[in-house]
Amino acid sequence: MRQFLCAFVIVLLPLVANAQLPDFRGIVNKSTPAVVKILVESEMKAAQSPEQLEQLPEYLQRFFQFRGDQRPRPRQNSGSGFIISPDGYVVTNNHVVEGATSVTVRLTDRREYDAVVVGLDPRSDLALLKIQESNLPVLKLAGDNGTEVGEWVLAIGSPFGLDFSVTAGIVSAKGRSLPTENGENYVPFLQTDVAINPGNSGGPLFNLDGEVVGVNSQIFTRSGGSIGLSFAIPAMVVRNVIDQLKANGEVVRGWLGVSIQDVDRNLAESFGLDRPRGALISQVGPDSPAREGGIESGDIILSFAGRPIETSSDLPHVVGLITPGAEVKALIMRDGKELTLVIQVGGLDADERPSVAGRATPERSNNVLGFITDDADSEMMADLGLSGGVVVLEVMPDSAADEAGILAGDIITRLGKSAVRNTDDLQATINRLQAGQSVAVRLIRRGAPFFLAVRVPEPR
Repeated sequence: MRQFLCAFVIVLLPLVANAQLPDFRGIVNKSTPAVVKILVESEMKAAQSPEQLEQLPEYLQRFFQFRGDQRPRPRQNSGSGFIISPDGYVVTNNHVVEGATSVTVRLTDRREYDAVVVGLDPRSDLALLKIQESNLPVLKLAGDNGTEVGEWVLAIGSPFGLDFSVTAGIVSAKGRSLPTENGENYVPFLQTDVAINPGNSGGPLFNLDGEVVGVNSQIFTRSGGSIGLSFAIPAMVVRNVIDQLKANGEVVRGWLGVSIQDVDRNLAESFGLDRPRGALISQVGPDSPAREGGIESGDIILSFAGRPIETSSDLPHVVGLITPGAEVKALIMRDGKELTLVIQVGGLDADERPSVAGRATPERSNNVLGFITDDADSEMMADLGLSGGVVVLEVMPDSAADEAGILAGDIITRLGKSAVRNTDDLQATINRLQAGQSVAVRLIRRGAPFFLAVRVPEPR
């Protein structure tokens, strides 16, 4: 009997294992004809310009001058993409075609077409191309909220020039924030462990229904190849950007006009939150949609347009997809109470951040938190749209302020629930604090506003 059971298990195990693994053959056969290879030609600059040669020693100048023809030569590169409409619209990454002098789209049957760049969007790293053809195979974008962590996904692309390669894995995480070189953060990336390599950029990421859930965009690597950390632009962003590029050739995003930061454990306690969550407003720009809608510095946005805001990076993801001019509801925490505001979202390009500076005078004020302050320059504070503040001149070692991370040169504009216009305001507020209490301090450092939590020391 035991031998029979062992034999039964040996036969059954492969069947169970095969039943649990997905079969990608149907997706590959159906979808591959709509996946394309992008061939890009761009101009490579000469190795040494005349101005650069003049800065070199004479013997090096002769070396470079006799190397032959130094004129710019074309550079070739490649990526991936996919067709989204039968009349020839193609999606790929912005970084694949940016700066190109010519773009060619190659289909799986080896037909090639010259492509026109309809529009580029560096903020999302998406581009829309157009080829002159009809009745082309197409791919369908998935719904906005259908992808889940742990779900099987499949990528088709041309890594290292190996045309139309297929790799598979799972969704490792959602809503990953990967700010651009300019610090912009408008894409809640899908993180996967699908093998993505150079040449996969711009290619589709599929779910098991054969729908495109993302556009492969980035990898994290120390070797130049895949190590199981790849990132894709989610379908909801792709749909929004491509529709705008197709209609207008450019993308307009929603804008609030605020500076934000995360809420840590100490700040959550000081603001009366049950746990760290939300986007803490450290600054509201003058004449911004946020100011017009009633948002104030020190508010914590808990949800926006019906979407929960768990971390500060969630807010630009949500706001950026909202059409400028639309009115949406914002749930905020203010002074320990929840409040709902109606905000008319503005346009992204209106955002400007003023800078502030303080001045030191012989008149000084010390306090129990462990820093010495003076009134900030009123003209500079007016540029920020504030009525005043105090500049930190010195922080005592091992004080509460020192432990919280306050530095000399910081400007304090708010302590707890009270605005700080001058040293008298600051001292009056400090006098009302209780020992052991955690209190939020709004600072401006090198022009950037943010909050820190300071714990009032126990009396000695």
